[in-house]
Amino acid sequence: MVKLTAAATKSIPRIIIFALTLVYGFVGLFFRDPWKNEDAIGFGGMWSLFRGNSLDWVVPHLTGRDISLGTPLPYWIGATLIKLFGPWIGAANAARLYSAICFFATALAIWYATYLLGRRREVQPMALAVGGQPDLKSYGMTLADGALLIFLACVGLAQRAHETTPMMAQLMGISIVLYGTVRGLDKPWQGGLWTGLGIIIVALSSNLSLSLIVVSSTIIAVIASNAKLRFRWIFASTVLGLIGFAIWPIIWYLAELPLHWRHIAEEGWRNMPEMRSNPSIKSLGFLSVNFWAYAWPVWPLAIVSIAHWGRAKAAGAWRAPHLCIPLSLFFGSSIYVLFRLEANEHDLMILIPSLSIIAAFSLPVLKRSVISFIDWFAMFSFTIIALAIWIIWLANVTGYPESTAANIARLLPGFESQFNFLAFVVALAITGVWLSVVRWRTSRAPKEIWRCLIISASGTTLMWVLLMTLWLPTINYAKTYRYVSVRLAQVIPRGGGCIDTGSLGFAQLASFEYFTNLDLRDDPNCPWMLTHSQSEAKAFARLNNKKVTLLWEDRRAADRDERLRLYEVIPE
Repeated sequence: MVKLTAAATKSIPRIIIFALTLVYGFVGLFFRDPWKNEDAIGFGGMWSLFRGNSLDWVVPHLTGRDISLGTPLPYWIGATLIKLFGPWIGAANAARLYSAICFFATALAIWYATYLLGRRREVQPMALAVGGQPDLKSYGMTLADGALLIFLACVGLAQRAHETTPMMAQLMGISIVLYGTVRGLDKPWQGGLWTGLGIIIVALSSNLSLSLIVVSSTIIAVIASNAKLRFRWIFASTVLGLIGFAIWPIIWYLAELPLHWRHIAEEGWRNMPEMRSNPSIKSLGFLSVNFWAYAWPVWPLAIVSIAHWGRAKAAGAWRAPHLCIPLSLFFGSSIYVLFRLEANEHDLMILIPSLSIIAAFSLPVLKRSVISFIDWFAMFSFTIIALAIWIIWLANVTGYPESTAANIARLLPGFESQFNFLAFVVALAITGVWLSVVRWRTSRAPKEIWRCLIISASGTTLMWVLLMTLWLPTINYAKTYRYVSVRLAQVIPRGGGCIDTGSLGFAQLASFEYFTNLDLRDDPNCPWMLTHSQSEAKAFARLNNKKVTLLWEDRRAADRDERLRLYEVIPE
């Protein structure tokens, strides 16, 4: 039990939390190209569907490459958005509206799940002898606001939540499963429908491993919880879940998918992204090294919450829904990451919704020293980061400081910076807001339990907005394939035939397909060959009894290791 007054659970003004969420969610979606790697691959699949035929919609893949990108929901949504909004805002910008939909749906699901859990009797503050404790609604809203702020404050989500990857739909689906399971505790039919919808989204946006893990984790949570869910929730969620798993195979049947493509689709469903039959040492190493910075400040708050509520005197404290349900989904998601062939930062996204909900319940029990540490650490860190962003931007635009400008020129040869007045004004405004938030926090001693999160969430938003205004042209130049694609297109004569791209990565193929009108395909009979490696080209020539002549070599300005080589292929 905790002791709190009503003043400590005064909720954040709605205009502030709405504005913070909207700014964070929308900034960085527009005025840029698809970025290497996963962002370009996701957009490439959407672009192929937009330009393709019914086969592309049944089995999403990149044009010219008969390898499934996996389950189709993210690509269906992205291609539909390109059709609807592409003529007005451009294909890449329209596709990234998919990321916004997933992000805002995730934020809403986290907020409402925490709100419902925060209203439950087992987590309520102790009744004070003289009264004045918070009511159920106020306490629930405060915890929900805290969970949303924790989600926004997660450092690792900033870039990844603005990219067109299937993981965004997985993030949304898992969050909706969490909400539906919690909602089912008091409204079984409604909760079952939401849980089932979440399972449908996960089943249509991830491989079979993650889909089955999410279902299993939800079942375990329901069995372990001391608040039993009713038959109506079980029935609704089960029926919809089964429909979710059946939708894609039914479409194969209705579309009379050829056997060859059915095997491709099945392989993509099982193994896209690639999985192992046992835990991966590489994934374990990645998780153990990168998780702590990626999930800051979510994980320390979650540990505090687990430590407090797990040792509560009430019988079956670990079986309480506010611990049992999100913990089960977190452990399940962690197992999935460990069984990935080689996990990356995008895989860590699915760990955050569960942790954010758990972490929110640490707010009523945080000690003043912990609150001060989180505040001052965030204030110091984000102020230093913001100052560095401004200094580097100044060097980029004015050439001063000279050493900084020289380093930029060395790292990004050929980049020409231009002053953007609108970006400057927006960056100046967000910096002013940050200074106001810092002044508010340091000039008074607010009692609200969410006070330690305002600095962290505002700081993450500040960092992201500054990067996506002052640094956007620089980052875009470093991460896009636009310029090297244009140079490639100038080399190929008009009507020169197809280009064999069998040795290119997915991101490169997707980018070249979008930025050029070249005929790209994985076909060894093409008169041209685009590859990284000279040894690959020579091996290809020996194997196919052909002669290859190097015609063009280039790279992205920001990548010193990557080399793209175009060969003319001549039969001997």
